[in-house]
Amino acid sequence: MIEKLQAIKERYHYLLERMSDPEVSSDQKLFTKVSKEYKSLEGIVQKSDEYMNVLSNINNAQEMQKDSDLEMKEMAKMELDELLPKRDELLEEIKVLLIPKDPEDSKDVIFEIRSGTGGDEASIFAGDLLKMYSKYFETQGWKVELIDENENQVGGYNKIVLEVTGQEVYGKLKFESGAHRVQRVPKTESQGRVHTSAATVAVIPKYEEEELDIKKDDLKTDTFRASGAGGQHVNKTESGVRFTHIPTGIAAESTDSRSQHKNRDIALQRLYQKVRLVQKEKVYQEQKSQRKSLVGSGDRSDKIRTYNYPQNRMTDHRINLTLYSLDKIIQGQIDDIIQALQVAENAEKMKGGDS
Repeated sequence: MIEKLQAIKERYHYLLERMSDPEVSSDQKLFTKVSKEYKSLEGIVQKSDEYMNVLSNINNAQEMQKDSDLEMKEMAKMELDELLPKRDELLEEIKVLLIPKDPEDSKDVIFEIRSGTGGDEASIFAGDLLKMYSKYFETQGWKVELIDENENQVGGYNKIVLEVTGQEVYGKLKFESGAHRVQRVPKTESQGRVHTSAATVAVIPKYEEEELDIKKDDLKTDTFRASGAGGQHVNKTESGVRFTHIPTGIAAESTDSRSQHKNRDIALQRLYQKVRLVQKEKVYQEQKSQRKSLVGSGDRSDKIRTYNYPQNRMTDHRINLTLYSLDKIIQGQIDDIIQALQVAENAEKMKGGDS
């Protein structure tokens, strides 16, 4: 354990030196990559320093216990009574931090919200989810770029697509993929009846092209004219892009942006995620694992969460978490939910390895 922590600390200081290297600092892509890894080690290095300090204090207190002075012995005992539980607590925290991270956790993402069943109310709810996530993105210091939006006449959204970049974006947002259900009285409901509507979220990790394990010869590329909303938004150029993975027949497309280059990037990310999900499912079935991933298949039909306004209640169905603070959650205070999901995932990993 001590050797492993020392190796991590050495890597941490090496990365700090690299960030001040002109060769790295002048290359934006490389600098971002190095600084992300550096920041990802920061927490464990700080916890490691704290742990080593406690171990040192325990050694000192144990030496004091050998003293013939009774008062010194009593002081040493009091100190050990405080330090030993602290050591054990830090050790457990470090064990969790040392669980191998999913390499995808550090990725930036394409973040999509779409209205589901429920008509206008579903679009309004999609807009509410957008506000919730936008406030959360802000607290994380993440950069957000709008790729596409399709507003509903009643003030919500039929679809919105964002690119979110920053530290550990996918690691925190990957649990959000799936169907989000809302139970409340719509503004348009005159009888005061509670309706159930839904919106879906998809979180797609962004890969650099050199990371995509897909041969160009295995791809069929089509471009097409994206249908617009009418008027000035009608797309007069073939900006829509569709990729088909010939070996599997899996296809993915994007018409989200007016830029063909941006659509090509999004379509490729979607295709890669679909191919990876098929590959993961194959491995999953071969291992005959009984454990179900918290992230699920990423299928939008997977109902993951219910937001019940009359009872001010939020329930995450995957870990049976219920919180009676929906008013705060919908204002972007979703840290407790994300942390609970991360703890549950880590507990699964510690049971016997991540499948």
